[in-house]
This record gives sequence, structure tokens and C-alpha cells, in this order.
Amino acid sequence: MSNIMPVIMAGGTGSRLWPLSRAHCPKQFLSLLDTHTMLQNTLLRVDKLDICQPIIICNSEHRFMVAEQLRDLNIIPNGIILEPFGRNTAPAIALAAFKAINNNDDPLLLVLPADHVIKDEENFHKSVNKALIAANDGMLVTFGIIPTSPEIGYGYIKQGEFIGNELFKVEAFIEKPDLETANNFLKTGEYSWNSGMFLFKASVYLSELEKYNPYIFEICRTAMSTAYTDLDFIRILDDIFIQCPDDSIDYAIMEKTDKAVVIPMDAGWSDVGSWSALWDIQTKDKLGNAVRGDVILDSTSNSYIHSQNKLIATIGIDDLIIVETKDAVLVAHKDKVQNVKKIVDELKKNHRSEYLQHREVYRPWGKHDQIAEGARYHVKQVVVRPGEKTATQIHYHRAEHWIVVSGTAKVTNDDKTYLVTENQSTYIPVGAAHSFENPGKVNLELIEVRTGNYLAEDDIHRIGTDGEGY
Repeated sequence: MSNIMPVIMAGGTGSRLWPLSRAHCPKQFLSLLDTHTMLQNTLLRVDKLDICQPIIICNSEHRFMVAEQLRDLNIIPNGIILEPFGRNTAPAIALAAFKAINNNDDPLLLVLPADHVIKDEENFHKSVNKALIAANDGMLVTFGIIPTSPEIGYGYIKQGEFIGNELFKVEAFIEKPDLETANNFLKTGEYSWNSGMFLFKASVYLSELEKYNPYIFEICRTAMSTAYTDLDFIRILDDIFIQCPDDSIDYAIMEKTDKAVVIPMDAGWSDVGSWSALWDIQTKDKLGNAVRGDVILDSTSNSYIHSQNKLIATIGIDDLIIVETKDAVLVAHKDKVQNVKKIVDELKKNHRSEYLQHREVYRPWGKHDQIAEGARYHVKQVVVRPGEKTATQIHYHRAEHWIVVSGTAKVTNDDKTYLVTENQSTYIPVGAAHSFENPGKVNLELIEVRTGNYLAEDDIHRIGTDGEGY
């Protein structure tokens, strides 16, 4: 078995790519460049190296998407660690490191953010392989990106002493510079962008963390020793992890240790931190347009247009970002896309659901998508995977009608259990304890119609632990 264990960091909100990216479905879980999501592309990229099963670290609310996307690739992880609170990269990597050494192993941890694009995978693989000797010798290797422009949105790494095989000692980590400073960095050839990718032994990382940040070390050790397994997930106890400081690996270790080395990488890397960055890495037509979905262009140039559901037609525009989803449309100038975060903050302040989640919501048993709603009705399309079941639950303010479109539903309705097949329906009155499951071999698709004077999601009382509701 290989000694390289990928650690995929799948937390974060990606608010600058709203309305595609939402708090409950951030950019790492989206298909932005091809048919795979960014998380899936990260896993496929490392799968071409000699690796063992990966560890995934994510927020608790994203767990179903992570499990589903790994299942789509037939990848069985070493573990999916659920952080109850985001505490930055130093604690997250510590949790993975403690997990990695749990069986008296000491693998090399290849730490990778799940929301980056790397176009030249061959050069990426070469850089990882060149870093192996240094990592096995106890160095903390970071991968610096050879800059192609005076970028002010990235941190930088200054190269120090050359130690061979394209590796340099790290002389300094520099925060995001102004434009003049970034231009000077570019001219010297001694600086690279800080990618947030690393390779090191699990034991070395933990040793350096204990030396320079013992409080984080102790909390993470306690958190992993008291963690428990739930289905595919490793759950960290809230009351322990909430005590952990919020600190990046750069501040907690890399700026203090004498073991930090950097290998410059030229691999077509992007952190896809804005809509203009996504436009920049897309394939474009002869007028500089990048489009996805149902789009018709006339006299349009240098624009990014993304249609999820509806036809978008543009006439006489230049340098625009247009993104349509089922419940929102963004129109922005390419030079102003950093202000998208202000829109998200405004939505959040006004308690609007559009910042939080899409209409389509994933659950452990499948997914549901809001189709229509009015003053006293709410309609959803629901898909239940084979063998899965919702929680038994009661609603006190609404009745429900279920119409099966395809497959077969096994329905529990108070003291009755019965099958409902295609083109049949059933009625769940207010106050009835109910659930439905898919006993078949294909997806169960049904339409749920809620009626009543209060239709919000919080009108739910779950009974027992046999599944999850909405």
C-alpha cells in the first residue's frame, strides 16, 4: 500500500461564486468546468498518484453531498471527518493527522483544498513526486504556484536557500500585497503564490504543532480520541472543538518552523476565487465568451454566461457575468465581481434563503426540489434512493398528498403500512405519524403537495432515529 494519504479540505463557503455557490452547497460541490464537481476532480487528480484511501474533512451540514459524490466515483474514504465549527486549516489538518496515525501508521499527508483547479495534472504529479524525498526526510513541503501576473488576491511565499531537486527553504510568507509590491515580486522570480497545498509526514506535522501551538494540538487530540462514528462519518464533539482556536497552518506552524520548504509548481492552477477567475480559465469562443447551458449570443464579447434552467439571450454586451439559477439571477461587470460577497451579506442580513441553499436540497436518503408555492400550498419533487427511508415524523399544521411518478413507495401512515406505485397517490392528514421508503431497485420519484396555513420546514416532529426528515 502507498504511503501517501490524501487529505482533502472540503470546508468553506465560496460566497464569491453566488448564486451557484451557497452556504449549504459551496463551490467545491459544484460542476463548474466539466461533468464532475471540484471535489470529485480533486479526488480523480490524486487517484493517478500512488495513494491510499483519502481522508475528507468537511462541515457537518455538507456531509450528505460529500458521501454522495464519493459514492458516484466508487471511492471508499479512510474517513469523512465532520467539523462542527470551522476552525481554519491548522486544526483541520491536525484532526486528519491524528486519524492517520491511529493504527500506528505514519503516512505522508498530501493536503489539498477541494475547490482548486489544476489544468496540467502531469506537472502536478511531477511536483508531488519530487517532494517525496524531502517529506520522507521530515520536511514540511508546501507547493508554491509560479505566478503569471502581479496578483494581489493571493498570499506569497519567498524562496530561500536552494536545497536541490527544485526545492527551496521557505524564507518568508507574505500577506496579500498591493499592486506595486506584487509587480516587484513577479520581476525577481523568487516568489510564488501560496496555494495551500502541502506534503508531510503525519507525525512531523503533529510534532511541530505540539511545539509551536500546543493548545491546538491538545484540543485536536482530545477531539479525535472522543470522536464517534456515524454511518460514513467521524463526528467531533461540539463542546470540545468549540474551544479550539481559529488558526491557519501558515500562522500556527509554517511561519515558525525550520522545516518548511517550497517547491514551485507550474500546473495551470487557480483557486477560482471569483467569477472573473472562472471566466479566465474557461474555454472561450473567438469573441472571448465562455458559456454554459442554453445561451444565445449576439454582439456579445468577453463575457461569462451560465444558464442552469432558462434560455439566456444577450445582445450588445461586453465584460459581463450573467448567472441564472432556479431562484436567482446575477448580472455583474467583470471588474466588480469581488462585490458579490456584499450581495450575499445583504441576503444574510435580510434572512433570505437564497444565500443559504438552492431549491434542490440533498438528504441522506436522496433529494428534494421545490417546484411551486403559494399562500396555502407548497409543491416538491422528491427522489428517494433504493433501500433508503425518511424519518418517521408528524406535522401539526399541514397535510400532505404524495403522488408517485416512478418506482414504488412503501408508506407508513399512522398504524397502516402499504405500497403506492406509479400514477397512484396517498394522503397524510395533519398529526399522522408517517414515513416513506423505497423498497425497490430504482429511484423512487414522487410529487409532494403540502396544504395548510403554515408550511415551513420547522413544522416537523421526528419520532425515533430511523432516518432523517427534511
